[in-house]
Amino acid sequence: MATLSDESLRALVEDVSFPRAREWREAGGKVVGSFPVYAPMELVHAAGMLPVHLFGAGGGVEIEAADSRIQSFVCSITRSTLELGLRGNLDAFDGLVFTNICDVARNLSGVFARNFPAKTVTYLHLPQNITSAAAADYMTGELRRFLASLERMNGGHVTDDALAHSVAVFEENRALMRELHEVRARMPWLLPASEAYLLTRAGGLLPKEEHSQLLRERLAEIRRRTARPMDKMRILLLGSFCEQPPLTLLRAIEDAGCYVLEDDLALGLRFVEKPVAANGNPLRAIAEGFVRGGATSSVCHTVRPKTEWLVERARDLKVDGVLFCTAKFCEPALYDYVPYKEALEKAEIPHLHVEFEEKMTAFEQAKTQVETFVESVLFA
Repeated sequence: MATLSDESLRALVEDVSFPRAREWREAGGKVVGSFPVYAPMELVHAAGMLPVHLFGAGGGVEIEAADSRIQSFVCSITRSTLELGLRGNLDAFDGLVFTNICDVARNLSGVFARNFPAKTVTYLHLPQNITSAAAADYMTGELRRFLASLERMNGGHVTDDALAHSVAVFEENRALMRELHEVRARMPWLLPASEAYLLTRAGGLLPKEEHSQLLRERLAEIRRRTARPMDKMRILLLGSFCEQPPLTLLRAIEDAGCYVLEDDLALGLRFVEKPVAANGNPLRAIAEGFVRGGATSSVCHTVRPKTEWLVERARDLKVDGVLFCTAKFCEPALYDYVPYKEALEKAEIPHLHVEFEEKMTAFEQAKTQVETFVESVLFA
């Protein structure tokens, strides 16, 4: 496979007709979509289906029919995902899986089940207190229930060998993405955040093996680059773990004078941060990967305060500041922003908060905010 250009990657990410999913379906396969942030899509892969991650429609559709079935004041990603379904853009999908990331996602699963009775809609109750001794056992049970629904959908048994193979395929893919984002953290002048984002998002649309090959080729090309570092502000970007900011906004942040060393964009595609091995019990391995190696996020609770993690991570990366880029009406992100803000002020780490919506088209104000932030820090 030839390496996809940034233009081709952007076209792939922004095409809300899901051409690869339709090709897969037309070839006789089945497709299962997941709503952010995280879902155990290894199981979908092991069942021989194509796992696809849904991140809403971006600016690809006008919200019309969805507002008759869900509140108009909820987050854009929820409304636009439902709009895609009502417009027929998700006709290639045989099933959809939702998880307990927030009340809106919980309710969206029921709305989909009611409006699309021909599709298999699964709601997974992922463990929230991942430090509990029972968390891995509980999640293994949820995975077993999800696997049973996939087997009914596909009409066949999924073997442990197939599961172990899928765990290995996904782990290789996550390892490559960890490598990609580590390059950006160490040498951000070689890999813009916007490019890393497109490469990550492609992993939710392409077959995993194809995406891993794309990452291998692009990593080799990135290491051959000869760009030199510029005098830019080094930032940590947080708050976009579910609804994604427009790519133009991300590029505006970079153009305003920022190197984004780390972010939580498309977090579900790289949620498990530590290596996973099947070890004879693939379902248990997936469960422990989530419980013991999951990313710190607004949608999971931990005993250790997330504020401690944020301050420590900012210092480890040696960032000049933290930029919170949150979707309007995203309660988990906005709830976390208050203690995060207090912790950063106490640690004397500069920070800025910018809100966005999927269909945002004017970026001048946000860019001006970030430019002012950069100047206040670099030239203080």
